[in-house]
Amino acid sequence: MTEHEIKIHFKEYTSIDELNGNEKALCLEAVKALKTSHSPYSKFKVGVAMRLQSGKILYASNQENVAYPSGLCAERVALFYWGANHPDDPIQSMAITAHTDEFQLSKPVTSCGACLQVLAEYEKKQGSAIKMLLYCQNGPVWSATGIESFLPFLFFEDRLNNHK
Repeated sequence: MTEHEIKIHFKEYTSIDELNGNEKALCLEAVKALKTSHSPYSKFKVGVAMRLQSGKILYASNQENVAYPSGLCAERVALFYWGANHPDDPIQSMAITAHTDEFQLSKPVTSCGACLQVLAEYEKKQGSAIKMLLYCQNGPVWSATGIESFLPFLFFEDRLNNHK
């Protein structure tokens, strides 16, 4: 038997004011994205702002549907939009924030497993890691570069590309 240990690495800032100017601005842009959230069922809004290498910022929010499986998380809305419209302009960083009037958020909201796997796919596609900023308004910010910090067992099956 072999025992393994996995360690993740992320930075925690006590507030947005500890971030550099570009990162702080991106977090504030994610707050703006909350306005387009369609979340009448959960009342849990999620907003994303994504900075591309060109400096362009893309916005996305969660989109719910009365048939729950038909909705989509803000992260995948952003990533699929990027993949369809800007695939040659790599993603440098992504800020994610959330808000609800139902309860107080005291720490950043993390992406679900499906979103993390899609993030991993897009990192692989563009050949570079994405800096993630998980922003809790009036609270801490978690920062990490590379999806492995949030999803240490990424699913990649290279044999799927070897059709002979």
